[in-house]
Amino acid sequence: MRRAGTLSLQRRLQSGKPGVVIDGFTGVGGNAIQFARMHCKVVAIDIDPLKIELAINNAKIYGVESRIHFVVGDFLQQASSLKADVVFLSPPWGGPSYKNVKKFTLDLLKPKDGYSIFQIIRKITRNIIMFLPHNVDLLQVKELAWLSYPPLPLELKLEINLRIYLLLMAMIQIEENYVQNNLKGITAYFGNTARASRLR
Repeated sequence: MRRAGTLSLQRRLQSGKPGVVIDGFTGVGGNAIQFARMHCKVVAIDIDPLKIELAINNAKIYGVESRIHFVVGDFLQQASSLKADVVFLSPPWGGPSYKNVKKFTLDLLKPKDGYSIFQIIRKITRNIIMFLPHNVDLLQVKELAWLSYPPLPLELKLEINLRIYLLLMAMIQIEENYVQNNLKGITAYFGNTARASRLR
């Protein structure tokens, strides 16, 4: 099974220097391993020690354990002290019940709402990749691009706001992720991770 946006992500990261990637909710390490296989230095964080233990074992199986620094801890509490070129997040969707919601709104993400999580990540980098449910409200995901920049003064003319809006929309790219022809989720790319694919 392909990890969240792996093929596209590989093209994006290869277009520049991959540097350090933080996987903030690493789970058993699938995405962290993919980043390490792309020659990134990875900081893989999860609050569950058992998942980190499994992630370490998985990294050994793939021969990339030397490229991944595993941390047992709460990513959101540690974020203010972290530095990276890219932050990847697949935050908890609240269990299988996400499938029963027609439009999954960002306030349903755990342990905080998507807007709060995004603001926390923004203090680390503008280069953000988020893996989200297939039924996520795409308008809300696109609104996150606005959070990448300081608020605009209300006195700006509409035409200037429209130009800025179009520029911000160019700073986000959304990719659908399929498993056996079923839409599993979407990967949203912000900052240089979105722009890199447009340069090819």
